[in-house]
Amino acid sequence: MFSGIIETTGVVTKIETEGSNKHFTITSGIAGETYIDQSISHNGVCLTVVSRKKESYVVTAINETLIKTNLGQWKTGDTVNLERSLTSNARIDGHFVQGHVDGTAICRQVETLQGSWYFHFIIKAQDQKLIVDKGSICINGVSLTVVEAKDDFFSVAIIPYTYEHTNFNYLKPGAVVNIEFDILGKYIVKYMEKLGFK
Repeated sequence: MFSGIIETTGVVTKIETEGSNKHFTITSGIAGETYIDQSISHNGVCLTVVSRKKESYVVTAINETLIKTNLGQWKTGDTVNLERSLTSNARIDGHFVQGHVDGTAICRQVETLQGSWYFHFIIKAQDQKLIVDKGSICINGVSLTVVEAKDDFFSVAIIPYTYEHTNFNYLKPGAVVNIEFDILGKYIVKYMEKLGFK
């Protein structure tokens, strides 16, 4: 379980393919504090550390993860948002994030304001029911508040700190991002659909 508050970033320094799996070596300042079997959110995807060194560690993504997320598009040199799992006595400054990505969205527009940014994302129409104005959403592992939700897109506002300390400063129109919808919203929608509401 995560909060969507990014702890630091890492860099993809090596990618190895083994069958339908990919092994990613991540270099980061927290690598020396990681341990084998630890769960870490990578752009919102919960992955398990399978080996480690002082300055880097390795995680493995199976085919299902590569299909459902943007990990299959990662290249060496890419910057990745990182968050280690919550401890039981930690404050939850974002919202409950499972690290189970629901799918992807495409950055449609980056709007630069005086001191902040609006990021607009294209979303599948059937997923729009899971997004509400001022509700929570997780984009590339970052807990954010939805500014506006329309039929085929939604937008979020990014403050300077988030822009500078996550990979949002690398996002351009056309970029594919990982999306995890709010878990409470997903349960409510499923329950309502079972009752016959669409």
